[in-house]
Amino acid sequence: MAELPEPGDAWRLTHLGRLLGHAMRRFDERVLALMAQAVDVPLALSNLAARQQVSAAHIHITRHLSLDGSRLTDLAARAGMTKQAMGDLVDQCEAWGLVLRESDPNDTRARLVKFTPTGLSWLEGFRSAVKLAEDEFRSEVGKDVATVVLIGLEAYAGSWGADMPRQPRQSRSLK
Repeated sequence: MAELPEPGDAWRLTHLGRLLGHAMRRFDERVLALMAQAVDVPLALSNLAARQQVSAAHIHITRHLSLDGSRLTDLAARAGMTKQAMGDLVDQCEAWGLVLRESDPNDTRARLVKFTPTGLSWLEGFRSAVKLAEDEFRSEVGKDVATVVLIGLEAYAGSWGADMPRQPRQSRSLK
């Protein structure tokens, strides 16, 4: 026998996708807040984070840029963004001194986006902030629940992780 749907539209506020989205935004906002206070983040960048000039979108570069450098198209695919949108983020991060573009030694027609020394300091600040945010999550929900959530998310995400290029989201108009 099939389960009856919830009456009304309350399900739209409590379904898994919405909760995961809220959790991700909360986590990213907390990471940025912690980075704004971090001593190992370059002062100019922590000031940008404190004034909310750095957004969760900028975290895409921090999450997805290889330490050896990445082509813009690969970086965009890993982040699930269009090449143009990622190009705009890279331009901004380049202006802030986080990344630079240089020739790809394997293909002189291509360019690699790489962390600068300042960008590597930003990355270290990100690593520290993520650890603190994860510790806060464990403290808030309990170690056992945090472990179950982590195992569940790893199982659900499966091989659809950072190493797998994804297609960028296409903008769609509703008709």
